[in-house]
Amino acid sequence: MNSYIKIKTEIIKHFKKCFPILILLIFTACQSDDDTLSPIVDPINGFWLSAEKGYILEFTDGKDILYNINTAGCSIQDDDFIPEEFFGLKLDLASENELIASTDLSDSEVKFTRLSNQNPNCLPDQISATEDPQVNFDHFWNIFNDHYAFFETRDINWSQYESLRNQVTADNFYDILEGLAYLLEDGHVSVIDEENGVQIESGDPILLERLNTNLSGDLIMDNIDDFFDLGNEKLITIVTDYLGGNFEIDERENIIWGLINDDIGYINVLTMTGYGTDFSDELTTLNAVLDTIMDDLEASGVSKLILDIRFNDGGYDTAALNIASRFIDQERISYFKKARLGDGFTENKPFSVGPRGDFQFTGDIILLTSPYSISAAELFALCIKDLPYVTIVGESTTGAFSTILTHVLPNGAEVGLSNEIYTDAQGEVFEVIGIGPENEENRVPFLSTIDFEKEKDSGIERALELLSN
Repeated sequence: MNSYIKIKTEIIKHFKKCFPILILLIFTACQSDDDTLSPIVDPINGFWLSAEKGYILEFTDGKDILYNINTAGCSIQDDDFIPEEFFGLKLDLASENELIASTDLSDSEVKFTRLSNQNPNCLPDQISATEDPQVNFDHFWNIFNDHYAFFETRDINWSQYESLRNQVTADNFYDILEGLAYLLEDGHVSVIDEENGVQIESGDPILLERLNTNLSGDLIMDNIDDFFDLGNEKLITIVTDYLGGNFEIDERENIIWGLINDDIGYINVLTMTGYGTDFSDELTTLNAVLDTIMDDLEASGVSKLILDIRFNDGGYDTAALNIASRFIDQERISYFKKARLGDGFTENKPFSVGPRGDFQFTGDIILLTSPYSISAAELFALCIKDLPYVTIVGESTTGAFSTILTHVLPNGAEVGLSNEIYTDAQGEVFEVIGIGPENEENRVPFLSTIDFEKEKDSGIERALELLSN
């Protein structure tokens, strides 16, 4: 998911129920001594640590604060933290010393443990808030050293770059960070400093290289933004030449569906986010769209389907799971996930997906994938790739699955990184390599000069060939 997790609380139901009784008891007790009532203290007030995320939450009767910590020190990520406004997050006070953060848009919870005192590095006189390039480099390097999950997978010896701090100046600071980010070639690693017009996307160079592999001449893209013109041209070919101009699209223009012929349907899921008007109705709106699509699919009587996620750049994990549930025949463990924690990882947790809705399509399915398919789009592929009626055609996906962990440097720049490892039900990791066709004959380029010249889609052509046999 290209998504940033921030946290807020609800007052606990139990506390609400007990509130009148507490008032009565306090009032009675106070009457025996004096007429002054003691203030009610919110049980959530205090300091809370999520070690796996490097976050500290401070709750008070005034403004709440989100800190991020690493070995180099502590920075304030948000000094007026209002978590309800971010992804519909909720907090549940599981016990006096354990706080659970969750949202309908994420597949997992984040646990916070109460601290008896604030981390010394996060005390007001120790907070790192500076433009000093060497201090900011220390934080950048240590954020990754403490929390990044894929140095070994990506064959990076991170320790050898710590000494770069001695070369850092105000003028070359972001150039050095860009060089380190590009080493990782990770679609979920970024550095963004809006105030200074800096946007570094670690995965862009390798993605651009992959997308350009089969293009020539004027079709070769100079940057990722050029993809949108080529992508739109390809979509026009699909809806015109393969759907005959007769297709449906949801109100937010996130899913296209229609019939290729009397026996083969087509669904193009363009994104895993942006279905609702806000976080609260995202999944409700998505499932209403899915209900309509599945009703149309059932009414059409088609027995075969092309599912296209080649244009999908991710979004919310639970959106991907809700879509996958419409093509799954029975509840099954679909994947496992764990997060970096110190020198190891959290417990490897299984996640199951089962059928949802009145109708699930479980006929022959061709799943079209591309290098542009990333994050929650890859999770969708992870959930359905092993179904006996699913065959993958196209190119391997990006290979960047983790929910993005966001930290802030002392100068205010935002850093995103991969903190979690996803595996399939058999324990195989697809980070870096992505998910793609098993058979070489099903490897078809997403973008090619030949396709644009002939106004065809080789991925769909191969899918039709397989579905016709």
